Amino acid sequence: MAMVCLSDFEAYAEKYLPKIAWDFFAAGADECSTRDENILAYKRIRFRPRMLRDVSMLDTRTRILGTEISFPVGIAPTGFHQLAWPDGEKSTARAAKVMGICYIASTYSTCSLEEIAAAAPGGFRWFQLYVYRNRAVSRHLVQQAEALGFQGLVLTADLPYTGKRRNDIRNGFRLPPHMKLKNLEGAFEVCEMISFFHSLCCLDPSVTWDDIYWLRSLTHLPIVIKGILTKEDAELAVRYGVQGIIVSNHGGRQLDGAPATIDALVEVVKAVRGRAEVYLDGGIRKGSDVLKALALGAKCVFIGRPALWGLAYKGEEGLQDVLRILHDEFRLSMALAGCASISEIGEHLVQFSKL
Repeated sequence: MAMVCLSDFEAYAEKYLPKIAWDFFAAGADECSTRDENILAYKRIRFRPRMLRDVSMLDTRTRILGTEISFPVGIAPTGFHQLAWPDGEKSTARAAKVMGICYIASTYSTCSLEEIAAAAPGGFRWFQLYVYRNRAVSRHLVQQAEALGFQGLVLTADLPYTGKRRNDIRNGFRLPPHMKLKNLEGAFEVCEMISFFHSLCCLDPSVTWDDIYWLRSLTHLPIVIKGILTKEDAELAVRYGVQGIIVSNHGGRQLDGAPATIDALVEVVKAVRGRAEVYLDGGIRKGSDVLKALALGAKCVFIGRPALWGLAYKGEEGLQDVLRILHDEFRLSMALAGCASISEIGEHLVQFSKL
């Protein structure tokens, strides 16, 4: 079967991944309304395309935190890539490097930070951090990531506790015995079979904005905060000096009933007023979704589940296929909307449907 769009990779992954792995990747919290709304919200946005504009030469390049990327899509932090493909995050890192984009490696990688860095030397990578009650664990991860050449630190802010994901509970989800949380080996006194759930219990629910200062004391890396959905928190993020904000609801896996990220984006961008870069994840399934997010103020978007579908299809090659399709669709959407470069994309390009 020809893989023409991201939905084709989703169908393949659902068919061929073990049910327990598919359910883990697909899961949303509770009734999954926020997970599903992340996708549906894009359908309420319409384009206002401009005609007779020279789009014979298209430039999709942009910069995030000063580093050039080939087009404004990156790979969001997701855990357990070995559930999708044996080489796991090593394949993800290689695909991102080939495509010239940013990959945010998760704390819950099934490959170590050293393995990820070695798999794609010189690749553009950020590291996603959870803060644990044992702060020495988080401190070690931050300092290790910086030493290995990761170029940004992404603090996930929306997981003081884990959302209720019903199928994972029904399935009794746990990592297969041969897979490890490589970045947390030895961090907790616990049997490997339950280390994922134990590590979640070890997350620090007392983390506050003042802990941004603690992170700053540990590293020279720019700090990006992930999980912001309101103008109030966007303003606090700027006040505390973060360089980037990812508008995110954790793929609908945390608070069910939170807004779709594309709906929250406008509020956050307006509050930030250019004082930090604003990105988005959640619900990106087509190149036209990328264009809509950029028109509403995102500097770049990040994909989570579609990256895993690509890995499940053909590993590094499959993920490159996913990214190429998104790139091609984005270029075409730009051209049909009358934009020859990223700088020409703006709010004038979209309107919200009255439906």
